[in-house]
Amino acid sequence: MSKILVVFGATGNQGGSVIESVLGNSKLSSEFKIRGVTRDPSKPKGQALAEKGVEVVKADLSDKESIQKVINGSHAVFAVTNYWEYMSKDIEVTQGKNIADACKSAGVSLLIWSSIPHAGRMTNGKLSHLPHFDAKADVADYIREQKIPACFLNAGCFMSNFVGSLQKSDEGNSLTLNVHPDSKMPLFDAAGDTGKFAAGILLNQSETLNKDIYAATGWYTPTDVVNAIEEFSGKKTTFNEVPDETFRKFLPDAIAEEMMETFMLVRDYAYYGPGGDKILEESLKVRSTVPEKPIIGAETNVFSSRRESQPP
Repeated sequence: MSKILVVFGATGNQGGSVIESVLGNSKLSSEFKIRGVTRDPSKPKGQALAEKGVEVVKADLSDKESIQKVINGSHAVFAVTNYWEYMSKDIEVTQGKNIADACKSAGVSLLIWSSIPHAGRMTNGKLSHLPHFDAKADVADYIREQKIPACFLNAGCFMSNFVGSLQKSDEGNSLTLNVHPDSKMPLFDAAGDTGKFAAGILLNQSETLNKDIYAATGWYTPTDVVNAIEEFSGKKTTFNEVPDETFRKFLPDAIAEEMMETFMLVRDYAYYGPGGDKILEESLKVRSTVPEKPIIGAETNVFSSRRESQPP
């Protein structure tokens, strides 16, 4: 009898990527039956998953009872929360703890928690406007405290972060950031990469249990990014480094401080902090060898099929 793998955010980038990778792996697809969790199974994306054999169920991350119901009877859980939905650290932490508590109550054998490093702790409080980092890391701390069997999938720098900073014109493109042209960034494509790392964790549960896995395709610089965009777009693409405050003024007020500090974390702390290069190197060995499939626009997932990992 197949074991149940619960995937939260089933119709989103990360959860959808996990489902695609598990279904595409002969060993995992025979070992697990997927229970995909979404807020509205009746929507087209939910129905499309059901047609692939996924059990699509409804749950609200703020409703403990509904979470417990979908987790009961499962062997493994992939969980992700979305800070940007409410832009509230408290809400995200509560939702994450709700999932953790349900996993503990159900006796889940493995919780794969989609996390990010704790920016405030890493920088000794110098970067204090990154609640979307610190909330997920706080939940990771709670999972460890509760001694829930888990693996922590720490997402790298989202490639989608570049979309808002890329200016396009008929003459060419320009990318403007508050980092150096040679700053090393651990790039991550949520839709393309999440599932490969999660599949690798599921295939190597004993080796990855209670460990941090750094999820990134490799280390790349802004120069690498603009060269790749130029290659795929066929248009001249340049990189502009600007001061922090100048970069912040380019962005919508609601996200300006957080995006500015996100790239400060990349520039000044190599995103993952000390030793990140070695952990990423080991994490790439865990990553499942799922066939590469372009999922989003080439300008943001151009590095997804590249595996070189250069230390920062």
